[in-house]
Amino acid sequence: MSQQPVQEVNYKETLNLPVTSFQMKAGAAKREPEIEAFWDAEQVYFKAQASKNKANKFVLHDGPPYLSSDKIHIGTALNKILKDIVTRYKTQRGYYSPYVPGYDGHGLPIENAVVKSIKGGRQAVTPVQLRKLCREFALKNLKGQEENFRRLGVWGHWEAPYITIDGAFEATQVKLFAKMYEKGYVYKGLKPVYWCPTCETALADAEVEYGDHTSHSIYVAFPIQTMEGSTLSDEQKNLLADAAVVIWTTTPWTLPANLAQSIHPDFEYALLNTPQWGKLVIAKELLPSVSQALELEEPEILGTFIGKDLGGVVTAHPFLDRGSPVLLGTHVTLEAGTGIVHTAPGHGMEDYVIVQQHNQTEGGRQNPIPVLSPLDNRGVYTEEAGDARLVGVHYEKGNGVVLDILREKNALLHASQFSHSYPHCWRCHKPVIYRATEQWFIGVDAFRKEALEAIQGVQWVPARGEARITSMVEGRSDWCISRQRVWGVPIPAFYCNGCRHVTVDPSLIEALYEHFKTHTSDIWWEWSVEQLVNGKITCPSCGGQEFSKETDIMDVWFDSGITHTAVVESRQDELGPLPVELYLEGSDQHRGWFQSSLLTSVMLRGTAPYQSVLTHGFVLDEQGRKMSKSLGNVVEPQTIIQQYGADVLRLWVASVDYANDVRIGKDIVTQLAEVYKKVRNTIRYMIGNLYDFDPASDRVAYAELSLMDRYALHRLATVVQEVTQAFDRYEFYRYYQVIQNFCVVDLSSHYFDPMKDILYTFPKKGTVRRGVQTVLYDVLTTMVQMLVPVMPHLAEDIWLNLPPHQRPCFEGATEPPASVVMCPWPTLPATYLNGDVEATMKPLLTVKELVNKTLEAPRAQGQLKSSLETAITLAPKQPALEALLTQQAPMLAALFIVSNVTVSSTPPAAEGALGTLGDGTVSVSALPAPGSKCQRCLKFTTSVGQNVHHTSLCTPCAETVSRC
Repeated sequence: MSQQPVQEVNYKETLNLPVTSFQMKAGAAKREPEIEAFWDAEQVYFKAQASKNKANKFVLHDGPPYLSSDKIHIGTALNKILKDIVTRYKTQRGYYSPYVPGYDGHGLPIENAVVKSIKGGRQAVTPVQLRKLCREFALKNLKGQEENFRRLGVWGHWEAPYITIDGAFEATQVKLFAKMYEKGYVYKGLKPVYWCPTCETALADAEVEYGDHTSHSIYVAFPIQTMEGSTLSDEQKNLLADAAVVIWTTTPWTLPANLAQSIHPDFEYALLNTPQWGKLVIAKELLPSVSQALELEEPEILGTFIGKDLGGVVTAHPFLDRGSPVLLGTHVTLEAGTGIVHTAPGHGMEDYVIVQQHNQTEGGRQNPIPVLSPLDNRGVYTEEAGDARLVGVHYEKGNGVVLDILREKNALLHASQFSHSYPHCWRCHKPVIYRATEQWFIGVDAFRKEALEAIQGVQWVPARGEARITSMVEGRSDWCISRQRVWGVPIPAFYCNGCRHVTVDPSLIEALYEHFKTHTSDIWWEWSVEQLVNGKITCPSCGGQEFSKETDIMDVWFDSGITHTAVVESRQDELGPLPVELYLEGSDQHRGWFQSSLLTSVMLRGTAPYQSVLTHGFVLDEQGRKMSKSLGNVVEPQTIIQQYGADVLRLWVASVDYANDVRIGKDIVTQLAEVYKKVRNTIRYMIGNLYDFDPASDRVAYAELSLMDRYALHRLATVVQEVTQAFDRYEFYRYYQVIQNFCVVDLSSHYFDPMKDILYTFPKKGTVRRGVQTVLYDVLTTMVQMLVPVMPHLAEDIWLNLPPHQRPCFEGATEPPASVVMCPWPTLPATYLNGDVEATMKPLLTVKELVNKTLEAPRAQGQLKSSLETAITLAPKQPALEALLTQQAPMLAALFIVSNVTVSSTPPAAEGALGTLGDGTVSVSALPAPGSKCQRCLKFTTSVGQNVHHTSLCTPCAETVSRC
């Protein structure tokens, strides 16, 4: 009988190769918007929240961004993505975590932008017309920003955001203002405040930023006029006759407003005799620096005086016909200057305070010092400047005029210039001044103690935030809440036209509340007083019945600062009771929204509005520079999304330590895109190898899994544990590190590569292959749940590519969620976290690293194309390791991805070895693998050719093919 010929077989067709429709490339520019449309159609946000118990809440209250532009910048993207990571994670953890986006629609940036677009400027329109244009501008930008935010993948109640220009919000705002006024926290007064001459409005501390500025440095002599009010002896008075006190100032333009000098009561002051300037009084301790500035060579000291004895001395203003008394103040320092402080209460807070203290004394009440500020809103001198040469001059040019006048009067002892940090308006970025005007204030002293106590009850992330806001609240002055603009919520005050008595009556506010709620605050400018208050009002002071309205509006920080009540409390059914669990904004908000929210909440209810506050830094370029158009280093989130997708941008957010300033640029984004691809392709590999796996029927019990299978599940459980802890601590950057390491090391290197042979070549339905698939399935479904907070588009794309029978059904549900974002946070069987398995695998993986190093040289020299061409001999040097390696010998070839592994008690001969290497525990020798290469599994073995029907296959492959 003749032998049957060997059939030609395409063995590749017998392999269990991956099958998947899940694309290798994300195609994010097209795919992500499709996913977002799917979320909208499925109403996933609302379904996810509806499934939660509202009593178990975690509410992140959104701080409102300004609607000054319809595009967001990279810093805003960082902020919104961080918020979205939190709310998605908390929802997965079972919390009711609604997200109501907010917008700040008032403010100077919007008003200025609108005015620039008006032909003829501000004067060409009425306040009513300007407000209408501002409202349209803000609402248009709201739509643009919403599109930007939604494209980031941020979920929330987009159909009903809160906006500070909403009538109901404005109505609540005036009611809260009146409540604070009634409690005595709000008052109107004349005192110096930060003033921007460019924007022509008062500013709060939070609206001031610091930048470099060149200022004058001048020393000025104020001749002593009289000493009758002092406690000086006659001898001392004689000594001081014809002397002058010397002040130092960096603001010559304020000298027309000088009304006093301040000295420290405990400092020692010296009377100098100078050849050029005569007798001068300065602080003795500052004699060296003053002598150097005035070029005085060893001046003669005629006598010394204690500061308190000089109190009551009156000096003559150097160029105006009035006296300037010497006041005693402990605010005077010896850090710079002369120890004598030029005091202009209209242009400095400390000056104002010392003058008020003086005016409360017996002598001060008889001769009170007024508050003088001879500048108009534009920073131009008025007639009150006292010298015709100054009237009509801008204060900055006034510096030069004042210097000329001082030289003329022989009062300027020295003048120079220097650069230093100086307050600027954070809107126009121009220098600001202190200027006394009548403004509305909140008296912080009345509740400062309660505010500081409330700070201590809040969790600050990072912890240093507590010290920062504490120091700000401790040192802050009264809060100026009035602004001289049109686009904002009016201060609801009425002035009697007869006696100018101010009225903020609760019954009148109730009428305003209803009108604002229905018509918005626009009606303050559209209606008469009688219409606003539903009839006539009577002045409680003089009985007058003719009133005018306040023209100032409220500070936008007051607008946003009351959102805890105007939004959270007003939407309590949706957002739950106060305090909310978290506020999350940039670190600059310690002086802004965090603080304004704290202060208003303490005034209203005595507590902080938040339980926790998380702050993040600013976004810089790759070199650590601030982004600016002039440098050409601005990174726009829209550009990144168009090229790489929103999830790459979101992954960047999760990769940085947001507690400090963070960096972004082309190279950084490219690197993140590669990590994203690695994660995506890791998932794709698992999906592809599960094409024939049904978890309902094909799962393998944990006890039947191999050591490497159980180790992979142990690492998975460890990753879930680590990521959960990181998220609970808001340490999102650890998520990035853990997930990346899990994909690259634990899965790709330690599991996928060793298991490929089993997946591709072992019997399709065999227990060993099904065991590996069981692990892949658990890893896949767990990872997709962990991807949701950071990369929700990718997670959804994965979910939609899973066949319905592979989508897990979670506790309490009869079917899998329609969307992955509705899935809970992963939980795994306790048995997966297995310390014994880790203890067994750890030394094996150490040996694997040594094997890999042994093969590096022959690979580099071209002796090896594949590690499967080698057979490894291991010679352990410790009995415990030898026992372990001997016990696990059957799996070592797969783990090392070689064709054969032998464990020997003696070191192998180096002769014929491709490479040898050793450490203190084991010696490794790599030899050419004996036998021939199997054309199916690619391993070298002596069993190739033993099957007459499949002569190019090893015995296991031949048996598998024969059963196909």
